[in-house]
Amino acid sequence: MPPSSAQKAAITSFVAITGAPERTATRFLKSANYKLNEAVDSYFSQNSSGSHATNKDAQLTKLFDSLRNEQEDPRDQLGADSSMTYLNSIGVDLEGASLFLAMEIVQAPTIGEITRDGFVKGWKAQPGIDGSIGAQKQQFKYLVDLLSKDRDLFRKVYRHAFVVGKDAEQRALSLENSILYWEMLFKEPGLPWVGKVAGVDWLSEWIAFLRENWTRSVSRDMWNQTLEFAVKSIEDESLNFWTEDGAWPGVIDSFVAWYRRKSEMDVDA
Repeated sequence: MPPSSAQKAAITSFVAITGAPERTATRFLKSANYKLNEAVDSYFSQNSSGSHATNKDAQLTKLFDSLRNEQEDPRDQLGADSSMTYLNSIGVDLEGASLFLAMEIVQAPTIGEITRDGFVKGWKAQPGIDGSIGAQKQQFKYLVDLLSKDRDLFRKVYRHAFVVGKDAEQRALSLENSILYWEMLFKEPGLPWVGKVAGVDWLSEWIAFLRENWTRSVSRDMWNQTLEFAVKSIEDESLNFWTEDGAWPGVIDSFVAWYRRKSEMDVDA
């Protein structure tokens, strides 16, 4: 049976990342059930030398230096302009969820600031990545396509968004920034916060509730629990998973009560 379009895309990505021929790519991907990261890891574990890790560090360090503006950027950091140029080069949508994916990969401390240590360690952790923009672009596209399907990946990116989104000296996100980031994360290529059956637009309901009722900032716990509530409400639009004596934060309890009152009023009308 000829490979599907998704399998062909995985083969193309494997070849771009490893430089291996298509026949080798197909063999490793079949063994890994076409899971690209696992296949690439397996390939490099079988074809790497003892100096592979050192070479990878050197290649990534060299690439980082090539991205710096020597007149404006600190030695171990890409400034805002250099960061944006780099992010554009690997296909990041600066107004969508892929921005936070990129920030998580390089472990950026704030949006628009990429450190040497985070860049090297972050890309080194990705299978098969060296000092090639082309390889990084291929891997990044693969991860973007995976973002809405892989809940563990999305959860990791979502949680890092809180870290890069807040001011360094602050412990919470402002409400306006939180709403902006939710709007970026809870849509394709992120995780659309829409019910699977009736298609309830939970994101719009959540934002409407907050604008009417919430004047405080957003803590890390509220940020993280919003994702857990989102995941459950996508599957269960009746909200039957929610109980008064559950461990949800008070803002979630208030939202459920607000939404049910609103729904009853809509039915009566």
